[in-house]
Amino acid sequence: MGVSFDNIDGAIWYDGKLVPWRDANVHILTHGLHYASCVFEGERAYGGEVFRSTAHSERLKNSARILDFEIPYSVAEIDAAKKLVLDSNKLTDAYLRPTAWRGSEMMGVSAPSNTIHLAIACWTWPSYFDPAERLKGIRVALADYRRPDPRTIPALAKASGLYMICTISKHKAEREGYADAMMLDWEGRVAECTGANIFFVKDGQLHTPIADCFLAGITRATVIDLAKRRGIEVIERRIMPEELSGFDECFLTGSAAEVTPVAEIAHWRFTPGALTAQLMHDYAAEVQPKQAAA
Repeated sequence: MGVSFDNIDGAIWYDGKLVPWRDANVHILTHGLHYASCVFEGERAYGGEVFRSTAHSERLKNSARILDFEIPYSVAEIDAAKKLVLDSNKLTDAYLRPTAWRGSEMMGVSAPSNTIHLAIACWTWPSYFDPAERLKGIRVALADYRRPDPRTIPALAKASGLYMICTISKHKAEREGYADAMMLDWEGRVAECTGANIFFVKDGQLHTPIADCFLAGITRATVIDLAKRRGIEVIERRIMPEELSGFDECFLTGSAAEVTPVAEIAHWRFTPGALTAQLMHDYAAEVQPKQAAA
C-alpha cells in the first residue's frame, strides 16, 4: 500500500484558500459523510492545463443543484482554483478532485442551512488500470448490482452516494481477478462500468448505451466527437447483454480511464483493434494543450 491520501506533502484549495494538505479536514459529524450530500469531479491535467476544465466545473455546479444545494463559487472561480492548486503543487500532469459537500451545522436528514464547502486536491495518477494489462485489453466482470431507475435516485448527478454500489462491485470483480465490472440498468440493459462509460464496435460503427440512468461522461462526449470527426457513425441506443457476442471491439472511457480497451466481459470476448487504437491515439492528442498561434 502506498502513502495514505491524508498524509501527502502539498496544498489543497479549501473554501477559498490554499491550506497544507494534512490540515484539509472535515468534522466527523459532517452531513456529506452521513447523508451523502456530496458531489465531486474527476479531472486530468496534461502539460499544466486541465482538460475541459470549464465543462467539469459546470457539471459540478449542476450536480450540486440536483442535490438541492448551491456551490458558493462561480464556474470561473472554480476553474481558477483548479489552476492555482495545480501550480501550487508544481504538477503539470495530474488528476484533480474538486469536492463540494454540506457541513455540520445540522445533523439530520433535513439540513437546508448547512454551510456548503468546496475543496480541490490534485495528485499524480498515471493510469487507472495497470498499464501492461490496459494495452492488451482489460478483463471485466458482470456486476450483481444494477444502475437504479432514475425515478428513484438523482442518477444524472456526479454524487458520492451513487458510487456505493460501484465500490462493492469493483471490489468483488478484483477479488475474482478482473479489473472492473460492467453494470446493467434496472431493466437489464447494458449501462456502464463502475467508473467509466462503455463503447462497442461493430461493422466500423460505435455503439454506446443511452445515458439516461447514469452519467454521460465528459470523456464519453469527447470520444463521440473525435469519432464523428473521422466519419465514424456513433449510435446511442439500448443494448442488451445478449448482443455482446456480436461486437468486435469494446473500450471504456473516463477521465481516469481515458480510453481503455476491453478484452473480456464475463464470458464475452473482444479483440482490441484498429478503431479502438485510433481513438486512443486521437484522445491522447486531443488532451494535450494546444500551442498558441505565433
